[in-house]
Amino acid sequence: MKFDSTIGARAAFAMTVLFAAAVYGAPAPQSSADLVYRNGYVYTVDARDSVQQAVAVRDGRIVYVGDEAGLKAFVGDRTRTIDLQGRMLMPGLVDGHMHPLQGGASLIKCNLNYEQLSVGAMQAKVQACLDATRTQEPDRWLEVVNWFQEGMTPAGVVTTKSILDVLKTRRPIIVESSFGHSSLVNSRAIEIAGLGARTADPLSGKIGRDAAGNPTGLLDDAAQDLVQDKLPKPTPDDDLKSARAALDAMRRQGITTFLDAMALPPALEAFTRVEDEGGLTARAHFALLITPPEGRHPLATMAKVSALAKRYGGDTMQPKPGVTVRNVKLFLDGVISAPALSGAMLEPYFGPTAPAGAPWAPTRNRGPDVYFPAPVLRKLLIDVVGAGLEPHMHADGDRAVREGLDAIQALRAAYPGKDVRAAIAHDEIVDPADFARYQRLNVIPVLSFQWEKPASDTVDNARDYLGPARFKYMEPAGVLAAAGARIAYGSDWPVDPLDEWFALKVGVTRANRPQAGPAYAGRLSEDPGLSRQAVLRAITMNSSYELHQDTLTGSIEVGKFADFIVLDRNVLTIPAEEIADVKVLQTVVGGAVVYQAENFAAP
Repeated sequence: MKFDSTIGARAAFAMTVLFAAAVYGAPAPQSSADLVYRNGYVYTVDARDSVQQAVAVRDGRIVYVGDEAGLKAFVGDRTRTIDLQGRMLMPGLVDGHMHPLQGGASLIKCNLNYEQLSVGAMQAKVQACLDATRTQEPDRWLEVVNWFQEGMTPAGVVTTKSILDVLKTRRPIIVESSFGHSSLVNSRAIEIAGLGARTADPLSGKIGRDAAGNPTGLLDDAAQDLVQDKLPKPTPDDDLKSARAALDAMRRQGITTFLDAMALPPALEAFTRVEDEGGLTARAHFALLITPPEGRHPLATMAKVSALAKRYGGDTMQPKPGVTVRNVKLFLDGVISAPALSGAMLEPYFGPTAPAGAPWAPTRNRGPDVYFPAPVLRKLLIDVVGAGLEPHMHADGDRAVREGLDAIQALRAAYPGKDVRAAIAHDEIVDPADFARYQRLNVIPVLSFQWEKPASDTVDNARDYLGPARFKYMEPAGVLAAAGARIAYGSDWPVDPLDEWFALKVGVTRANRPQAGPAYAGRLSEDPGLSRQAVLRAITMNSSYELHQDTLTGSIEVGKFADFIVLDRNVLTIPAEEIADVKVLQTVVGGAVVYQAENFAAP
């Protein structure tokens, strides 16, 4: 990423204009703003969390933040004025971890919509998709997305290919878990992929098997690729439609910057095409995927990612949004919830014991080895930084977190004083001995707040498997913040629906929706959660810091890009439960309105 060398000069110029206006009572002609917002509750997220009344924008940047009296100097004959009528204006949302191309594609595929389903209900929904596309019999793949595997009812139900084999079709079917770490396929798909008892598990993956060793249809992590590789690839035009759909969903949520946390060339190409046609409505950052096998061949891997970064990552950070490639993505493990239990743990998972109903006890299963062996991971991170990139790692279990922190510690030793903003995403289980290491090593935990609630994945399929000592700290946002960690937010969309405001509500309350029912009432674990100011800072300034964008976005301050949103209610004053109901009335990126709700008054 290249930084705009004029930032300091423009900020200084803006301050000079402010001083002149204050002294002389009237601005010079060039000080008139393009757009001003007045009579509002402007939550700046600056160093003091100050609240102001008015904002002025010129040439895509903020040139004034303050009270009504000072705003007058920036209003000229051609200035557009918006009366906020007391509404809240705040920085645009910066989503520090999502998968936007997959998210956009999921909006137009056969979709199970993250619902808790019985086997019968799941079969009915998949059959409905088959019935609606009968012209694609007998050989066209059916790809089903957003299967809430952890929410299958009743709890503990076993899912195999037999569930799909009884459907009225000859087509190959793949049903993809919303968590992204498991898929279920039918016998036709297994046949096409050539899977059998002699097929070896791939590195960092597992094929579900019956007693005879034959595939059951359940594939975890890298084993999914054995079938995914047989699916017809989306065309460039398909990807372009998905990118446009993702951007439309984002601007309605108020997202003005995002990180694609598992970027492959089709996503880079699609969003670059959108940028070229003038349709990019959010600042687009991409973390290039490095797989565990690629980690064993660092020279070739670094040559590949460096070439991609050079080809696509030329954003000079102007008010108009562009594409930036600064990060690489590494998966260190899978997920901590059953049935996968593929999070790498320091101590074994628990399991049921005899007689039935007796307390659960530790098993021998600590999950998989961390997908990158420690020596490989440490060298790889050092090589990544040497190539001018930065690491963004997935770690769910405490052993994966520990080894990720150890690798960053080696990185810090290799590059003392270098401004490397390393991130570990998810951090669902962190050993207490590692809480303080985030601050000490300046590691950014990128958390998905919507997971911090009682639900089937955290209660039914995690609590007993983790045991009481670990469950006490499950989803440790509050304890990490108390230990000084700079927490950023990432939705992980489409692992969950794109609902930033529900996630922020959960970050504060640690509670599910009331409609979730009594089984999931109350707060999750003993973590204290975060304040409203903390969750808003996590999704603005802290995630801007994660992306080296904090001097340009994340707060409402003079000299920064005019990236902000107008809301229908005040997040800081409404009852906490109502944060989930917040609606975005207007989204502005670089001074341009990219979304406006019908019920928001025009200037």
